[in-house]
Amino acid sequence: MDPLLRLSRAIDWVNDQFGRIATWTVLIATLISAGNAVSRYMFSASSNAWLEIQWYLFAAMVLLGAPYVLKINEHVRVDLFYSMMSERVRLWIDLLGGIFFLLPICIIMIYFTWPWFVESWRINESSMNAGGLVRWPVKLILPIGFALVALQGVSEIIKRIQALIEHRNLEFEYEKPLQ
Repeated sequence: MDPLLRLSRAIDWVNDQFGRIATWTVLIATLISAGNAVSRYMFSASSNAWLEIQWYLFAAMVLLGAPYVLKINEHVRVDLFYSMMSERVRLWIDLLGGIFFLLPICIIMIYFTWPWFVESWRINESSMNAGGLVRWPVKLILPIGFALVALQGVSEIIKRIQALIEHRNLEFEYEKPLQ
């Protein structure tokens, strides 16, 4: 189990770094948005590139931040019965959900988004808007983001297996949603 736990810690570290990048994209997108608004209203000057870079950054926020959110157990979950279950049952739900739902959907998304990115890169696809940006960088974020979520899923599966084997709780506690 030790090699798997080392792998889990390495994945956690990688996704911590991408979580930091995602955090900075929030600030950068906010500054670009404010700068674009000032430029548009004070100087009557704007560009579609400024608008497009904001949604590129939003894609980075979501797709690079999602693995970190999964790591800290703050992801969205549909809680109908989860909060009523014991810690051990929740570990099993997380383990089986990761194996049978999270990893397969990530693999499917990587499978479909990678060729989409490659084709965009091959033809150097650009925005149809005047002054728009090339599209392949934002399309590259899709398979990277899903790959990082899949890796974090593997890390979470390893941690759940260890917790089940050692009969212990994980470091974080599940917070019941406010009703």
